[in-house]
Amino acid sequence: MRTGESGVDYFAIRPEWAAEMAALELTSFPTSRPEDLYDEASLGLLAADFPQGGFAGFDDDQLVAMGIGIRIDFDLANPQHRVSDIIPHDNSTTGHVPDGDWYYGTSIAVRPDYRRRGIGAELYDLRKKVCHDLNLAGIVAGGVIPGYADHKSAMSADDYVAEVSVGRLYDRTLSFQLENGFVAPCALANYIEDPAVDNYAALIVWHNPNHQPTNG
Repeated sequence: MRTGESGVDYFAIRPEWAAEMAALELTSFPTSRPEDLYDEASLGLLAADFPQGGFAGFDDDQLVAMGIGIRIDFDLANPQHRVSDIIPHDNSTTGHVPDGDWYYGTSIAVRPDYRRRGIGAELYDLRKKVCHDLNLAGIVAGGVIPGYADHKSAMSADDYVAEVSVGRLYDRTLSFQLENGFVAPCALANYIEDPAVDNYAALIVWHNPNHQPTNG
């Protein structure tokens, strides 16, 4: 267990919490298609496959946050992908590659009434510690860009990501990720179904400064 400055206690995810975690993600992302979110079965599989890569945050006995992910092999030179390329929708596997060199962040969910307490930053720090402990190259993920909805008629998704990256535009999600040490090299087309932003997301990357490449 680790207790954050927010007062939330963090534990490695467990299969018996799968139903609560699925409900938390639905609560956190009410406008998303359920098919694009984890369900109880897939979370149970993930807790068995890679428990050290996922964290459940509790306030007393109430689940209020989670940050989960998997190990994968990822080619930064060919970054375009969809979330369904990483996590099969049929729950046949979790997509976890036990010897993968990257941590892929699949979901961060925080109860709405617990937001703005620093919990998101604590979950990112826990993910970074996984990368340090397992000597992973870093974290990659597809990050939502809700602010693009207000700019899509004026610029491409790549231009929007670039403008947020240099600070000329603010995006409540992407700007937070950049503040936490990530870079956003490009937009991801058709990443997830979200008509408000024409299905775009941003590729976000955090490089582990202590990573030691291995031969073979």
